[in-house]
Amino acid sequence: MLFYDCSTAPNPRRARMFIAEKGLNIETREVSIAKGEQLSDAFKAVNPNATVPVLITDEGAALTENLGIAAYLEARFPEPPLMGRTPDEKGRVLMWNSIVEQQGGQPIAETLRNTHPAFADRAIPGSVNHAQIPELAQRGAGRVEHFFELLETRLAESSYIAGSEFTLADITTFVFVDFARVIKKRIPKENSATLAWYETISARPSAQL
Repeated sequence: MLFYDCSTAPNPRRARMFIAEKGLNIETREVSIAKGEQLSDAFKAVNPNATVPVLITDEGAALTENLGIAAYLEARFPEPPLMGRTPDEKGRVLMWNSIVEQQGGQPIAETLRNTHPAFADRAIPGSVNHAQIPELAQRGAGRVEHFFELLETRLAESSYIAGSEFTLADITTFVFVDFARVIKKRIPKENSATLAWYETISARPSAQL
């Protein structure tokens, strides 16, 4: 297998943590988004959509989305399980992973990409340029506030995002919560359940990657 990574971006970090939690050692190539390497002809030959992460499987398939990468690795290396064991658990993991992507990852990205000068004309990842829309950044910042409240409600009743065990949903949530620092958003100090969960996840070796 071969893993295309970017050490500064949140989505590659999600895959990197998943790989680490599986205890796998996969050959890795760094793709610098800051230098625009994802837009090079060489990388677009790997992924025409010009996004990272990418996992090249032993069979030669190029998996370009976190969920596809996780599903492949979970199927090949089922222990430790990170996507649930029972049908109910599997459903909850994917449900919460989707909720976090939509309610957390998306508004954080909207806020960053529609305000930061580095993303001028690059407001949406991929091979096509898109202009920034300041109104989307305003909306995104408000949605991030709601996201933190959603997490606090959930974690006040559950040890982990999808249930009683650490899963892919925790990786996704942790990476987005951590990345919110780029838009100057942090877990509110009164959100004690979320802060306790964040401390627990931060202590895992994979969180240091």
